[in-house]
Amino acid sequence: MSDLKVTPGPGAQSAFRLGMGAAAVAGLAAVGLLYWTAVLTPLLVGFVLLLVFPIYLVFAASALSVWLGFGKDATDLRPVYREKREKTP
Repeated sequence: MSDLKVTPGPGAQSAFRLGMGAAAVAGLAAVGLLYWTAVLTPLLVGFVLLLVFPIYLVFAASALSVWLGFGKDATDLRPVYREKREKTP
């Protein structure tokens, strides 16, 4: 029995966009709150924003894409064929 493959639609795309926006706002708010409570120094804020925050966004995008059905695995791959060119003399 074959599995039915359903592709995500425009609702999933807008949910992904909204989720990434919410994740970015939540991450920036967390960094701001930690800076405001003096847990992070300005040097650490720069480190977090330049190195940690992009990695956080990648993990958030990965989690959202799998949750919303954008995840692909080996069963979604197809072989690619090239047409052979005829040699002209």
